[in-house]
Amino acid sequence: MPLLARFVTTPLVVDVRRGALQELAAVLADQRISTSGRVAIAVGPTYGPIVQKTFEHGLVQADWFTVDGGTINTAIKLVEQIRQQRYDAVVGIGGGTVLDVTKFAAARLGLPMVAVATNLAHDGIGSPISTLDNDAGRGSYGVPAPIAVIVDLDLIAKAPPRSVRSGVGEIVSNLSAIADWEAAHVAHGEELDGLAVSLARTAAQAVLNHPGGIADEAFVTTLAEGLVLSGISMVVAGTSRPSSGACHEISHAIDLIHPTRRVFHGEQVGLGAAFAWYLRGDLAAFHTTVDCLRRHRLPVRPADLGFDLEEFGQVVAYAPQTRPGRITVLEESALTPAGIADAVAGFDDHVRKRLESDEPEAVAHAPSDDGDPGRR
Repeated sequence: MPLLARFVTTPLVVDVRRGALQELAAVLADQRISTSGRVAIAVGPTYGPIVQKTFEHGLVQADWFTVDGGTINTAIKLVEQIRQQRYDAVVGIGGGTVLDVTKFAAARLGLPMVAVATNLAHDGIGSPISTLDNDAGRGSYGVPAPIAVIVDLDLIAKAPPRSVRSGVGEIVSNLSAIADWEAAHVAHGEELDGLAVSLARTAAQAVLNHPGGIADEAFVTTLAEGLVLSGISMVVAGTSRPSSGACHEISHAIDLIHPTRRVFHGEQVGLGAAFAWYLRGDLAAFHTTVDCLRRHRLPVRPADLGFDLEEFGQVVAYAPQTRPGRITVLEESALTPAGIADAVAGFDDHVRKRLESDEPEAVAHAPSDDGDPGRR
């Protein structure tokens, strides 16, 4: 008998609404993740004490651990701390840094992981990847995706607005990543997963075409759900391909060669996506992306990230080295140093003209006072 279906691992629960955090104990019990509430809960230093106070009369069997920093050493330290006792699961409550550390620790311990997001800076809330700083700069580690994802819109409303806007750049960059994947499929026969593409594209289009902004609960709900779907698309594909192409190579290059100047991940990949569309010569997609970034007050020019054109050209030149073997428009273009300089100058000029064609909203410039802008 032919196999007529495939099994895809997805979260048991995706709960996006106001007050969702209050249902954590019920989710753990009802889904048989932990009927006793004997879980290890990892939190960040900022919201950790506030969240812990919320559960002072509930989840009394839980132990709390503070995650301070997003390094591989921090993750290994958390592993050693949790290993001292027996737990049913590991819960991460925080931004991307906390969740990435917690996902890695849970994977090392062989325990299911529940993700509770306190901001929407990137699609790591539901993805099978942990991005952690290491001795070589920054690395991506494959891990099991969270068994449950909770997004409490009350917590998101308290997050720095810039961190929520960052999620817009992250999700919109999916369309550029998909274009890279489809081109590699056509030109080089790279396997393409249609279901993963559909999930990633649908999530991006929902955010791109939504008329609201981060002050609009309906928009924030769509953004949160889109980021979860983006993470699931990576589970389906077994690779980050549906959401990571030239846009992410540019971001990784910034992280590696300018670690002290990196800003929110979504800010970097959003601009990277705009540059990739320009490099492909797809001006319709380029204009759509720039308009979306501008509307949500995200960086649209290298100067918005704190780089002059020469520095951004160095980033573009280094970017293909961040993902050896991955084929994107950067690799296919095979630009010479002079070609990169021309492309960067042309990109910046086209963005400038697009911005001048209407009354643009102010974009976010780096650095900012919103706190550590690393991947959260």
